[in-house]
Amino acid sequence: MWLRDSANQILSYLPVLRPSSNPESLAALFRGVINAHSRYIKVTPYCHAYPPPPESGFSSPMNGAYHQNKVHMFGKQGYDQKKTFDCKWELDSLASFLQISSEYYNATRDLGPFKKYKWIETVEVILNAADAMRTATYTSDGHIAESGYTMTGRTDRATETTSNNGLGNPVIWTGMVRSTFRPSDDATIFQFFIPGNMMFARYLEAAAGIMDVMDTQRSRDLAVSMRTMAAEIRAGITKYGIVSHPLFGAMFAFEVDGYGSQVCYAVSCFTGHRTLILCQNLMDDANLPSLLSASMMGYVSSRDEVYQNTRLFALSKANPYWAFGEVYNAIGGPHMGPTKGWPLASIVRILTSEDTSGEEMSRELREILGSTDGLGLVHESINSWNGKDWSRQW
Repeated sequence: MWLRDSANQILSYLPVLRPSSNPESLAALFRGVINAHSRYIKVTPYCHAYPPPPESGFSSPMNGAYHQNKVHMFGKQGYDQKKTFDCKWELDSLASFLQISSEYYNATRDLGPFKKYKWIETVEVILNAADAMRTATYTSDGHIAESGYTMTGRTDRATETTSNNGLGNPVIWTGMVRSTFRPSDDATIFQFFIPGNMMFARYLEAAAGIMDVMDTQRSRDLAVSMRTMAAEIRAGITKYGIVSHPLFGAMFAFEVDGYGSQVCYAVSCFTGHRTLILCQNLMDDANLPSLLSASMMGYVSSRDEVYQNTRLFALSKANPYWAFGEVYNAIGGPHMGPTKGWPLASIVRILTSEDTSGEEMSRELREILGSTDGLGLVHESINSWNGKDWSRQW
């Protein structure tokens, strides 16, 4: 079970979620996912994928990456591969737990799952894990600061490991949380992954509302801590995560380090050729959370000027992972490589569209429907010039 994927799968049914104590109900399924996530996060908060629980009766598959990766969490090496399938620290995994928790409560007003399942303890684990990943690389006297998580991998893919013996590229204190990997499972270049921090701040704030309603001294104190961390993350994004682009103006960077570097692979704009220009290091990726999804997750208004500028950038040839061609046009990412557009990004484009004519949404739907290679299924990615070259039929 991937925390992010399982949360997104069940959140698709949120519009029809209703309060119910029936164990066969959709509400019970939501509660089950919240319970499973809560259990897994307390085992290893920096990991993102877990085997079936023992009571399921399903066998636990072993991940070959366990023997290729060297993971340290809170100074201790390794993790129990019987309890954890894969261990890549992706901030959005913890944000997904907060999201499904708050969305369930807002839809049902049912406090039951949050008084059980040791939910409060899980939130405390999340706060501690996140706080340990907000440290700067260096202490005030120039030593290497302790890090909650480090990882190196034996691999021939740069996106499957990290620099500096697992520490990643250096950062300063910004208030944001470092994320070693992106939701695509690709390693970050600069550790302050902006979309992940947006999502984490947004759902820290939302889940703090559950703490308010529980109304105990412990929950009230946690609500304050959650809102304080969210405010510091937001301040960090505003100070370090908004950059000036020569064509698009003020926009969100994809990743930053606090030193002034922002991740993007600078390219020419609107020429049809990818000629290197002065680098502002900007990009967007199809996987969620993304910069394109910032309004969809409720971090900013869809009419926010910085977001609008970012959206224009992400959906243009200025984005180095904008796949364009005769067959498909959409944001992709390094996980599948250049020229591979993702229908997931097209769907997010539809959901964030402010085009009152409906033309943008209709165009994207036509491309999605016309890209199934006769299978009638939405693929993971599609070659922008060859509709028969796709990944995962789904």
